[in-house]
This record gives sequence, C-alpha cells and structure tokens, in this order.
Amino acid sequence: MELLVAKLAAVGLAGIGSQWLAWRFRIPGIVLLALAGLALGPATGFLVPERDFGQLFKPMVAVAVAIILFEGGFTLNFHEIRHTSTAVRRLVIIGAPLAWVLNTAAGYYVAGLPLPAAVILGGVLVVTGPTVIMPLLRQSNLTSRPASLLRWEAIVNDPVGALFAVIAFEALLISQGTGTVPELIAHAIVALIFALGVGILAGRAVVWTFNGGHVPEYLKAPVLLVVVLGTYVASQWILEESGLLTVTVLGITLANSNLADLVEIRRFKETITTLLVSGVFVLLSASIDMATIQALDWRAAAFVAVMLFVVRPVTIFIATIGSGLTWQERVLTGWIAPRGVVAIAVTSFFAAKLTNFYIDGSREMVGLAFAIVMTTVVLHGFTLAPLAQWLGLAAGKRNGVIIVGGSAWSVGLAKKLKDHGLPVLIVDNNWNQLREARSAGIPTHYGEILSETMEYSLDLGGYGTMIAATENDAYNTLVLTDYAFDFGRQNVFQIAPATRKLGIAAEAAFQLGGRALQAGQSTLSDFARGGSEIGFSATKLTAKFDLKQLIASKDARWVPVLAIKPDLSIVVATAGKPFAASTDDIVIGH
Repeated sequence: MELLVAKLAAVGLAGIGSQWLAWRFRIPGIVLLALAGLALGPATGFLVPERDFGQLFKPMVAVAVAIILFEGGFTLNFHEIRHTSTAVRRLVIIGAPLAWVLNTAAGYYVAGLPLPAAVILGGVLVVTGPTVIMPLLRQSNLTSRPASLLRWEAIVNDPVGALFAVIAFEALLISQGTGTVPELIAHAIVALIFALGVGILAGRAVVWTFNGGHVPEYLKAPVLLVVVLGTYVASQWILEESGLLTVTVLGITLANSNLADLVEIRRFKETITTLLVSGVFVLLSASIDMATIQALDWRAAAFVAVMLFVVRPVTIFIATIGSGLTWQERVLTGWIAPRGVVAIAVTSFFAAKLTNFYIDGSREMVGLAFAIVMTTVVLHGFTLAPLAQWLGLAAGKRNGVIIVGGSAWSVGLAKKLKDHGLPVLIVDNNWNQLREARSAGIPTHYGEILSETMEYSLDLGGYGTMIAATENDAYNTLVLTDYAFDFGRQNVFQIAPATRKLGIAAEAAFQLGGRALQAGQSTLSDFARGGSEIGFSATKLTAKFDLKQLIASKDARWVPVLAIKPDLSIVVATAGKPFAASTDDIVIGH
C-alpha cells in the first residue's frame, strides 16, 4: 500500500513538476510530461500502470479523458467561432473523413499493418488532442483566429476519431460473421442521436437546475462533475466510445447557455483538467513497454514521416479550399496536429480487442500510435511558436498594457506608453469617455469588460498587464479579480483603492482586485479634479542620474507609476513596496 501511494505521489510530482518547469523555462509542457512518463516507466521500471493499478487503470484513464473532453467543450463558445466557423465545419465534415482514408492508406501501404488494424488506427489518428493543443496554445501566444481553429478542431475531432475507430471495429465484427451491415448502420445512427440528445438535454437540465437555485453554490461544481460521469457512462452502454461525443456536446451546450457562475465553474474544471492531463499523460507514457518501442523499425519512421509531411498538409489543403483562411493559417494548421492522451488510450483499447479476436497488428498499432504521439508532441511543441512568428501569426510579446477606464489619467499614461513603443489599449463601457483617447490616436475598445462576449471580442494576445483606473474602486476590484486568472495576480493593478485609505489590512485587499499603484494617498477622483492637466513625465535613468536623483528633482507630490526596461518589459510601482528602476530604464510618473 505504501509503495502504491508513493507511486501515485511520484505521478503527481512528475506531472505538476513538468507543468511548472514548462512555465518557468517556456518550453512545451507536454514534452516534459512524456519524458517524465518514460523515465518512470520503460526507462526505470519504477511505474508499470497496468501492473500497479490492475483493472482500475483503463477505467481511470477513460474517466479522465471524458472529463478532459468535457472541459474542452466547456471552452467552446459560438461567439469565438464566428471568424472560423466555415473552416471548422470543413475540417470536421471534409477533413476528418479524408484524414481517415489517408491515415488508413499510410498504415496499410507504408507501415505494413493488416487492413483491419490500419482502418482502426486510421480512425484514431484523426484526433489532434486537446490535451496537447491546450498547453501549446497557452504558451505559443497565437493570434485569435488560428488559435480558435486549432482549439475547435482538436476538441470536436477527438470524439469523432474515436467514433471512426468504433465504426471500423463494428465493421470488423461483421466481417467475422457476428453482425450485419444494416445492424451496424442502425447502431451507429442510434448512438449518434443518443449521444447528441443526452448531451444537449443534460446541459439544459443543468442550466435549469443551477439557475433555479435547486443546487447550493458549494455543490454546483461537484454536481456537474457527477453529471459528466453519468452521461458518459450512459452513452458508453449504447455504443463504446460514444460517451466522448456526449460529454463534448454537454460541455458545448453549457458554454453557450446563460449559466450562473459559469466563470467559477470553468475555473474549477480547468484546475481539475490540468491535474488530469498531467497525471494521465505521465501514466500513459509510462505504460509503453520497452518491447513495443524496440519493435519500431524503418517502416514506422516512414509512416510517421508520411503522416506529418503528406497526410496532414494534403488533408488541410483540400478541406480548407474556399474557407477564407489565409495561406499562412493553412500552412500553420497543416503542420500543427499533435496527438495526445485519447490517441494512445483508444488505440490501446482496440489493440486489446483485436488480440481477443486473434487478429494481427495489435502491438504494431500501439507502437505506431506511440511514435506519432511522441514525434508530434516534440516537433510541434518546439516549432509552433517559431513557425507562428515566421508566418506573422504570433500575437507578439505580452508586454502590452490594457487600461480599464477612459479618464484623463488613463489617456496621459497611454500616450507615454505608446510613445515608447508599448502596445496599449483603453477599454471603457462609456463611448464618450473614450473620446479623448480616440482623438489622441490611442487604440480603444468600447464595451463592458465584465461581459461574457467581451471574452471573445477582446483579443488579449500581446497584453501582459492590466490596470483598472475608473473612479469606482469596487468596479476596479471586480474587474481585476476576474482577470487576475488570465494575467496572473502579479500583473493586475488598480489606482489607489479606497481600502487603503480606510485602513483595511493589505492581506485582505490582496485577495481581491489588483495591487495598488504607488500614487501617494490619492485616488483617481483626486486626479480627475485636475481634468486634462494631469501631466506624465518620462525620464531615462543613467549611471549619473538614478532614481533617487530623479525623485529629488521632482515636486514632493510626484510619484513614479512604472518603469520601461530596455527590452520593453515593464515594472509597475506598487504601494508598500520599494520601486526598483535601474540604469537605462525609462521611468514614467506624474
């Protein structure tokens, strides 16, 4: 028992440790997860999941994949797809079947698989894996349209690929004399209708129950988790692997409904999914035995090459004709197609089924799936960001600043930031408040930043700092509490919240809102009284003129707001902490 607990702890440490290292050193986390799994499994033999967890291993993976797909569907809002809907439809309706055919041909003619195994593997490899795409998109900083396209394709095609494999296996059963073609067609249609119906009805029931106050706040996330598992199991009873489609539809239904506490539930699901992706990928990598790896030969290498350099680009090129995508977006999408947890899990499942029917190719299927997953994870993980940069599809460095509130103070600061080459955007829900910013040529965005639609209409790519500078302290706090999850609490700031003047403990203030700007004892209302006379200065520090000398040269009421580093990163001056600015920094203050 103690050893099993130690192995579970090792999986958790390896998974979350890999995610942290990936964040710290800006490398693809999924690569580190795979290497961690190989180190714990085939390399050392410390972890053998099927031996250590027995019959619980595959159900554990199945449940984890279902939750991961639900959370992926939960992020798919139709507001986001408005610029990519045609391309997404084509990738699903045309691209997925075409990829199945081409994958099968590559498996049969290049890898030398028996036809039944090639057809099943071809269906499985249609998936592009949200467990891999999501971490890559988080780190690559793509512009919104290609990021949306890759996200939608990964999540929608994941259950589609699994269903292709199911259909192929059912066809195999017919060839073995255990069924008929009409039975297969009827079974598939019933399963599809059932999966869609259950997903939509379950989603509507959740919305009605939650919004009607029939579930207390503290039980909403656990209840939703149970609903996901229940709908998954119900669909699995009708047709194996159809549960993945059901939970994806359930997630999409909830994402596009007026569900109360949607943000809080989504964050809970994202936390759970991060844990599951980390653990499952480590476990599945560890489950690959050394014999399977050693059995890979030149045909496996040729198969991987054909899949990457022929099948995927041809599929994307044909499927996206007339879709409105630019050639750069088609090139990027034609290259980026990493496979992940679902590919390995579903391949392992059907390989065991083939073994039961004494059909050759089961071990080779698992080996090829592993080769595709590892190759795409490494190659796509390390090339996505550079390729996006080369194609002009990267959002750029996240050194931009979003200022909430179109006051004279905001305009004054924005002018200085823009003058020194930093991206800046002023957001306000009052059109007249943005008049001065528009006149000054500063980018603006009109709308309520707390609305759900703003999440999809406001492109946050390229912005790494948010400053809330309205005259309403409570509103500033609410905005930054909401966006701290996206920017990181260390990167959200508000101008002199009134809580400081009321003597509320700093610890309590830090739990909500952002860090207070260093503005003496003044709030925005104090600055606003000066109207457009708020003057910002920008001074470059030198070895002979440092920050102390700058402060000494200014009026006693002058305070620094932030410093722009030579690499265009910024350091914001916050209340209660020493402000660090060094030689060659440009200090902006008022």
